[in-house]
Amino acid sequence: MTKAGAEKKDVPDLKRADAKLNFVIQCFEREHRRIDPAAAQQLVAVLGDKTGELAAMCSQLCFDFDEDPIGLELVNQYLTGNAEVTGFEVADAALAGNDAKAIIDMRAAVAQGTDPIALVGSLAMKLRTLAKASAVRSGEISQAEAKTNPWVLRNATRQLSGWTSEGLSRCIQTLAWADEQNKTNGGDPMYALERSIELISHKGRMNV
Repeated sequence: MTKAGAEKKDVPDLKRADAKLNFVIQCFEREHRRIDPAAAQQLVAVLGDKTGELAAMCSQLCFDFDEDPIGLELVNQYLTGNAEVTGFEVADAALAGNDAKAIIDMRAAVAQGTDPIALVGSLAMKLRTLAKASAVRSGEISQAEAKTNPWVLRNATRQLSGWTSEGLSRCIQTLAWADEQNKTNGGDPMYALERSIELISHKGRMNV
């Protein structure tokens, strides 16, 4: 990827497993939180090669859950058992405009036992980061107020091209609907998730 060189300057170069584990622990310490060793190891096992995503996951877990320390069960709500197919990869494909790949990866993750709500959570986290990046770029909030790791924020800013505030809001609302569909017995939760992925892939445009 053409942006890889730029990203390397922003993201710590973590090659050793112990360095990655320490990085996770430090991410939680910056939030004044703790994480169980087994949970930290699971994060490293699945996202260890994606430092930016690893940092974003740590921040999101602290945001979504009050438990201290964060345990393995909570971490597994966001991860699949297969490191090749994660909620982040579904979200990355959707944001890249590749709805077909995102839907295939989503179906594979669900077939492997991933709770669709966890995939909704990964997509929502990506959109929230985009919304923060947009707010920072427009001057509505400062980088400090965004409370997001700088390299994650910079990466999100690079992904804002083509997005409008209306499109972003529409996608967030559709994900909320998908979340509701997956938490109730009514409706079609898989259709709702697929519809959300398609909308995100088209940057919130209605003609999809």
